[in-house]
Amino acid sequence: MSRSPASSSASPADANPGPMLLLTFGLIGVFAFVQVYSVQAILPLLVRDFQASAVQVGTTVGATVLAVALTAPFTGMLSDALGRKPIIVGSVFFLALPTALMYFVTDIQWMVVLRFLQGLAVPGITVVTIAYIGEEFRARAMARAMSVYVAGTVLGGFLGRFLLGHLSAVMHWQQAFVLMALMNLLGAMLVWRILPASRHFVANPQVRSGLQMLGRHLRNRSVLTACALGVCVLFALVGCFTYINLYLADAPYHLDTAALGNIFAVYLLGVVVTPIAGRLLPRLGFRRTILLALGTSLLGLWLTLLPGVPLIVLALAIMSSGIFITQSATISFIAHKVETGRSLASGLYYMAYYSGGFLGAWLCGLAYAQGHWRGAVAAVSVALLGALLAGYRLLPPKAA
Repeated sequence: MSRSPASSSASPADANPGPMLLLTFGLIGVFAFVQVYSVQAILPLLVRDFQASAVQVGTTVGATVLAVALTAPFTGMLSDALGRKPIIVGSVFFLALPTALMYFVTDIQWMVVLRFLQGLAVPGITVVTIAYIGEEFRARAMARAMSVYVAGTVLGGFLGRFLLGHLSAVMHWQQAFVLMALMNLLGAMLVWRILPASRHFVANPQVRSGLQMLGRHLRNRSVLTACALGVCVLFALVGCFTYINLYLADAPYHLDTAALGNIFAVYLLGVVVTPIAGRLLPRLGFRRTILLALGTSLLGLWLTLLPGVPLIVLALAIMSSGIFITQSATISFIAHKVETGRSLASGLYYMAYYSGGFLGAWLCGLAYAQGHWRGAVAAVSVALLGALLAGYRLLPPKAA
């Protein structure tokens, strides 16, 4: 998005976002992702209640990320025309509606539909927030704000699984979704009150200019590289953290929903390690940071093959930490390389990113059905190796 003339010189807020603004970005990340993967903690219950297969319950995860993938670029164009804050607040509010309707779900197909509707709201939060940060801050301040936002998404991903898993242990999972919906309603009001209005946003309501910008982005090597990484990264994360639940709920572990919710405490490590990306990038550059993080994820994935719940939890912590750092570095790469049409560029990235998540839920489900957890690990390994190859071949060296 082009900056206005008044924004050419940085203000003190540009140089150093205050604690309240950083907290706001973190909360936006939480409310964006608290619903996206929450259903992973109750997949064994869906298998039981709906007599569904592994692939069918995996689709309840894939439907949400597919909706995000389909709508992300268009959300970016809509935000370029209408503004940032109204889209962010409205999307957090809308996310509560299909979540509340989960109370009335009667079969796996209806569940998939509502999960798809949840996904429609997510790009209005994620894509637009990245554009907001990219417009309002520069250099280290941008990296810091982006890292805090991504840490919030990590925390939201954990809270969704943790809360739904524990609530489903003391009440029916449909009732638990009502409480989750109330959380998003409160979140919408909170973000509306404390998120500052954009100072550097310039509206661009023309569809033709948006299409021209889309064409430029599709020829931009930096955008395409980020998209390639995004496909592989969320394929790996969704594939791993969806089917590890079925693996640990089965013999010999037999974990219940509360225990499965606790497993996702490894996501809290991401809250700590994700801001590390903001410090590594100036020292190592995008290429080294991303390759190091992807290698760490691949090692953690392979360690999940070792027996014993403590070792598996440690392996998941290692695997997810690498993914979180990769994601933070990649979206910072977009904000750094793209000067105009940032929300559209972010939308293209999230389209690729969540397409990878849908493929991970689907293809890893097929692999799990054929080869149990080893089959899922093999499928995720292919995705991570693909990301390593793309990063090595396509990312510029630090000197560039």
